[in-house]
Amino acid sequence: MKKLILSWSSGKDSAWTLHRLRQQPDIQVAALLTTFNSQFDRVAMHAVRRALVTAQAERTGIPLWAVELPWPCSNLEYEDRMRAACQRATSEGITAVAFGDLFLQDVRDYRIQKLQGSGLEPLFPLWQIPTQQLSREMIAAGVKAKLTCVDPSKLDKSFAGQDYDSRLLQALPAGIDPCGENGEFHTFVYDAPVFSSPIEVRPGEIVERDGFIFADVLPQ
Repeated sequence: MKKLILSWSSGKDSAWTLHRLRQQPDIQVAALLTTFNSQFDRVAMHAVRRALVTAQAERTGIPLWAVELPWPCSNLEYEDRMRAACQRATSEGITAVAFGDLFLQDVRDYRIQKLQGSGLEPLFPLWQIPTQQLSREMIAAGVKAKLTCVDPSKLDKSFAGQDYDSRLLQALPAGIDPCGENGEFHTFVYDAPVFSSPIEVRPGEIVERDGFIFADVLPQ
């Protein structure tokens, strides 16, 4: 049995990665690893509230490991804190870490490089699955998510807060990746095959900050 940790962003790709991993009987997902902006108590980049990520973890039945990041956070500081998380993992008998990356080679290469010598094998269960296929497959299987962050230089700000569903896929302009892999948008999953029950949520405030549009999601 291979024990691993899963990099958990709170978004759809993380949830689908867990779904794929659970179909492999020789793999045990021992923890979900999430980076939090400690000043705002939210997921780094996705800006999802910590309480909602805790609710996600509870519904998967997997412990949540929080990596606390200061704000602002240098890349050196980020890498130091991630290194500490990796050391914790190996001390607990974990031998691999899985990521939900889809096709960005530079991101994959960075992860592989940083894990060299850590004792952790990098795994990429969704790697190079065509994103048109992947997006439809996730939605058809019951993944439900909301767009919590939009890059307005790539996608109109009106998409912030919308549900990630078939209607949204049809409305995406040409050139926008349907999984948002180029940073066009980020999501929060409130229901998925890996959850014991849906998370009841309601829309919150939509704000522009640091060049991005953030749509808050509130627990019901």
